[in-house]
This record gives sequence, C-alpha cells and structure tokens, in this order.
Amino acid sequence: MPASVQTAYGLAGLFWLSWLLAAAWTRRTASRPQFGAQTLYTVIFLIGFGMLMASTNPGIAAPWPLDGLLIGAMAAGFAFCWWARLHLGSLWSGTVMTREGHHVVDTGPYRLVRHPIYTGLIVSGFALAALKLDPISFLGAALWTLSFWIKARLEERFLRAELGEADYDAYAARTPMLIPFWPV
Repeated sequence: MPASVQTAYGLAGLFWLSWLLAAAWTRRTASRPQFGAQTLYTVIFLIGFGMLMASTNPGIAAPWPLDGLLIGAMAAGFAFCWWARLHLGSLWSGTVMTREGHHVVDTGPYRLVRHPIYTGLIVSGFALAALKLDPISFLGAALWTLSFWIKARLEERFLRAELGEADYDAYAARTPMLIPFWPV
C-alpha cells in the first residue's frame, strides 16, 4: 500500500477515534424520530464507508504532489467537521435527535452550510477516493454522500417539527444545505 494511502488511513483513524471519544460530551436527549426512521441512511452510510475504505488497487495512488494536496483536502474536511462539532458543543449528536435546550444554530460553520459535519466528511471521503484512484472507493464516496443527503433531509424535517418551522425555514432560506456559497 502506498505511503500516501497509509497516511490517509492514519489520518482517518485519528479522526474517527477522536470523534468517538468526544461523544461523551453531550447533553441529555430530548427527542428523536420514530424507531426505524434512521435505518436507510445508516445502511447506505455503512456500505459506502466499507467501499471507501476497501482497496481494490492496493499499489496505486495519486502521484506527487497531487497526493499531498488530497491528504490536505482530507485534513481540511476533518477540520471543518471538528469546527462544527466544537461550535455545536453539547448539542451535537451522532444520530438525528434534539438535546435539552436545543435551538437553531446559525453561526460559525453553520452560517456557511446547514450540515457542515456532513460537508466535511463528504470532502474527506472524495479526497480519499481520489488519492486511492480506485473506482470502488469513488462509488463508496458517492454512497456516503447519498447517505448524508438522506440524513440531512430527515434531520431537517425533524428539526422543523421540534424547533419550529418559522425559525428553521428562515435559517434554511439563507443558508445552503451542504455546499458553501451554493445558491439557496
């Protein structure tokens, strides 16, 4: 396996380990969608993640200096995720739910996109796929993107109902869903 791919896997491993360890820093759950509502995006996410991490071209990677740029893009995507997570603080959750005291967050990275964590993970996923030059990884990144889009749509319907349509609709009217600076 090329050193650049090993570096990318190490970066991803550090990200996911830190992400899981930080899960303890949240408020108590206030509400969540009905049982089973999150199954579709979860299954697609897991399949996409597996395909993204699988390697059908273990000896091939993007050439220098493109490999460094792609690792940088991956790190930037993870940094964007962390900025969003730190900005949310104890309101963060790994699944669709509200926490005690939940409100519409529209500052920090949430003024750029409504779902900056998903945006960062999509960027990181496609950067890894491009680094690996692997069609299976690109398909995995595409499925990953689909899972985040499905999850974002579910989350938005849920937050509108929980936090109030007027507040959430006003936020959605001025802030793109996943792509910064994209017309709303």
